[in-house]
Amino acid sequence: MSDNLKQQAAERAAEDVISGMRLGIGTGSTAEFFVHALAKRVADGLDVIGVPTSERTAELAASLGIKLTTLEELPELDLTVDGADELDANLALIKGGGGALLREKIVAAASGKMIVIADGTKNVDTLGQFPLPIEVVPFGQEATRRAILALLREMGLPQNLQLRMAGEHPFVTDGGHHIFDAHLLKIEDPETLAQALVKIPGVVEHGLFLNLASKAYVAGEDGVKTITPASM
Repeated sequence: MSDNLKQQAAERAAEDVISGMRLGIGTGSTAEFFVHALAKRVADGLDVIGVPTSERTAELAASLGIKLTTLEELPELDLTVDGADELDANLALIKGGGGALLREKIVAAASGKMIVIADGTKNVDTLGQFPLPIEVVPFGQEATRRAILALLREMGLPQNLQLRMAGEHPFVTDGGHHIFDAHLLKIEDPETLAQALVKIPGVVEHGLFLNLASKAYVAGEDGVKTITPASM
């Protein structure tokens, strides 16, 4: 059922794409449904060019006939469509479960608008049940880990920080970095946490996407509903 809901949200977002758009194309299982939906429209004559947020997305989109470029060639985009691991009523997001958070955030920030696609299980009252990914450089990683733990302690958050693994070795992002997953349960003040994390030397980026999404299509048993930030 979850895949069916993801597909519904993805297909709804694909309807918002018009010819001539410069698109950021997200990463993850829901975003892959969007790539397939977009490819069908491209086959029917839709003229767009996309910037993928991961090597995996690039391979899939290219195999389906979607024209691709890079942010170096096209540094300003019209729209990014991407999934989320969690989203709240203000469209604050946790992303990065698939490990592409750095590129996803760069592409989203370069876009005029961002549409989030998700199934209803990703809609939460307060962020934090999904572990927050924190991307770090491998150099000095233990010092970075201790600095993150000190920040979490200072903010009264659980100091449960796990290095993401791929088998017996640390998971490596497309950018050559590692990821710590912070199991925080409830993030009452995502803005303060987001600002503090990026000040830690060694932290490249984190999975809190704040003030980036302009709309979300969330699919549930009763159809696809549109969510816009309550603050907008």
